[in-house]
Amino acid sequence: MSEVTYYVALPFVFSDDSIAAGEAAECLSANAAVMRAEALSRKPGHAGAIAFSRTGDPSSGDFSDARLIRNCSDVPDALSAL
Repeated sequence: MSEVTYYVALPFVFSDDSIAAGEAAECLSANAAVMRAEALSRKPGHAGAIAFSRTGDPSSGDFSDARLIRNCSDVPDALSAL
């Protein structure tokens, strides 16, 4: 089994009465994901962003739960809420 860790910045956008997940951006490292999430959180129309990682085996599709790296503003802390 060959495990890989993916780092992701996920923005949240305003949607009617709440917020919704925007388009995720894969990043090269945890640091890059944090920097991208911070930048996305400041974009007009965005409620915030998070940086997270997931580790697993792409060939089998088995991945661990997402691990929050940084929450940039008022978005859900629990990734299960997505």
